[in-house]
Amino acid sequence: MIDHCASAGKYLISAVIIAQDDESRIAGAIASCKAFADEIVVVDGGSKDGTIRVSEQLGCKVYQNLWPGYAKQRIYGSERASHDWIFVIDTDEVVSELLAKSILERKRDLSDGKIAYAVFRIGDFLGRWMGKGERLVRLYNRNNVQYKDSLVHEIPDVSNTQVMNLQGTLWHYGFRSINDHVARFNKYTDLEAEEAVIAGKPFRWIRLLYRPPARFIQKYVIQGLYKKGVPGLAVAIFWAMYEFLVCLKHYESALVHSKVKHRHEEEPLKEGKKYAIQ
Repeated sequence: MIDHCASAGKYLISAVIIAQDDESRIAGAIASCKAFADEIVVVDGGSKDGTIRVSEQLGCKVYQNLWPGYAKQRIYGSERASHDWIFVIDTDEVVSELLAKSILERKRDLSDGKIAYAVFRIGDFLGRWMGKGERLVRLYNRNNVQYKDSLVHEIPDVSNTQVMNLQGTLWHYGFRSINDHVARFNKYTDLEAEEAVIAGKPFRWIRLLYRPPARFIQKYVIQGLYKKGVPGLAVAIFWAMYEFLVCLKHYESALVHSKVKHRHEEEPLKEGKKYAIQ
């Protein structure tokens, strides 16, 4: 067990959690930050369950802000933190003891605010930990780093050359049920396709044909999910489906956008016919 107090070290850290309807899991995330966080800020997007109550009972500073989107909600939370160093964690994540210790040791020298810190995160699916995990920037100084304003898969805007890795693991207990997984994939693919249209990216057949099988091979073969039995196969297929849905929804959105634009261009011409010189 870690016996250090959270305030150990020269620099202070605010843990920021964005939450909505997750009373059953947020306590684990909060408890795992107690060893190193000098305060824990919870931003609730409109929960109808006991998320706010649980957060307040555990000593968090709670703010309510109707859901504006992932990146905007994270920025809102960092702006309300008391300290410049921000540690980001979600309600379904838990900081390992080694990671907590690593952050606690790092608090002694956070003098370079331009450096951000990445953690190793690994997720579960049907009772098994999946794949090789991923490195995500989760500790940064808000005076120098902030989240990019994107609809989905939001990340801090910092160069890889300014990122250092922390030891330990961020456990991601993201799986609830197959139905929940499908619902979240449907939501995320909606947002990613919408973002592609807003950015003016054209739909490409090659992407539709190439990305789904390439993602499956990456996950199942290269990252070794074939070793994880049925859960591993399911995750690889889900990721292939994810890529397929993003491409297909991009096509659909672009098609709708094109029809609306074409209709608006035609309407003035139709209206102006009665004024034409015969």
